[in-house]
Amino acid sequence: MTAKVSAPQCEVAWFSALCDDDYEFLGVSDPALKSSWEHCRNIVLRAEEGGFDNILLPSGYSLGLDTTAFAAAVAPMLRRMKLLWATRIGEDWPPQLARRIATLDRILGPDAAGSAGRLNVNIISSDMPGETIASAARYARATEAMQIVRTLLNGQPLDHQGEFYRLKLDPPRVTTISGRCPAFYFGGLSHEARECAAQGADVYLMWPDTMDKVRDTIADMTARAARHGRTLKFGYRAHVIVRETEDEARAWADRLLSKLDDATGAAIREQSLDAKNYGVQRQAELRSAAGGDGFVEDNLWTGIGRARSGCGAAIVGNPDQVLAKLHAYQAEGIEAFILSGYPHAQEADLFARHVLPHIQHGPLVL
Repeated sequence: MTAKVSAPQCEVAWFSALCDDDYEFLGVSDPALKSSWEHCRNIVLRAEEGGFDNILLPSGYSLGLDTTAFAAAVAPMLRRMKLLWATRIGEDWPPQLARRIATLDRILGPDAAGSAGRLNVNIISSDMPGETIASAARYARATEAMQIVRTLLNGQPLDHQGEFYRLKLDPPRVTTISGRCPAFYFGGLSHEARECAAQGADVYLMWPDTMDKVRDTIADMTARAARHGRTLKFGYRAHVIVRETEDEARAWADRLLSKLDDATGAAIREQSLDAKNYGVQRQAELRSAAGGDGFVEDNLWTGIGRARSGCGAAIVGNPDQVLAKLHAYQAEGIEAFILSGYPHAQEADLFARHVLPHIQHGPLVL
């Protein structure tokens, strides 16, 4: 590892595979890696032991474990790490959501300073399972839901007369540790999704993309938020494959795909209820633009998207290359990373050993 390059502090999070998304070989089901309480708990505990700041607990309707139950069970086992708990707006009711957030925040406990909680919320603008509403309406509903929850958890009385919710309520008796609403992390590439994030989110999340697109998206979202009198922080969700040499990392990438056929990959991509959204389409465009080795730019490999509907690319290389790529994203304005790899526990250990000690990192300050 070369000398540490000076860079501002960022938040580095890992990912727990609650949605049946863990493999040694992509597309090959392994009972030992299927989502279970034991397996996903172990990923979370390995991430805390490795020094990560936060961990994403994803949510899928038909895939894997219930995120709320899992978060409540694992929270007392953690000493310092934050949870980024995902919730699907189409499956929820905002006052109930506010109460659940406050309760989970209390279970998880305070940060090291004792003045703030350790729960953040990944808002997913989803349909109700079995129903489909137009994209614009779905994001408008998510915007209203975030406004309602934020008002209630900031301890303010609510009088909301919107298109989707009409509520007049006192704030819940149970508050968060800080007495404020936790940060909302939110992603989406369509115009409607971007406007929803600009109006209601705190951290705008991006899936992997080329550096010029990352730059353009940050500029666009900064301008959109400013038009609403707001500011955003920016996060980047990607897979990672780090090995002692670049050749070893590329060999592991090839190994991941060595047992995958096109039909199996397509079936996996279609499992998600969100498999047709704009962000997923962009991941497919990246795969199409990549060279024969799957790399769309230096150290950004799109092969994982052959068997995944969402985040479909990985930062691949030796420790110096992975660190340089992360620093390049930071230079464009990224302040939070949500990383993952296959198998998730193994790759968390490798990243924690080879890269994390060389990053100035800590929980995102909002």
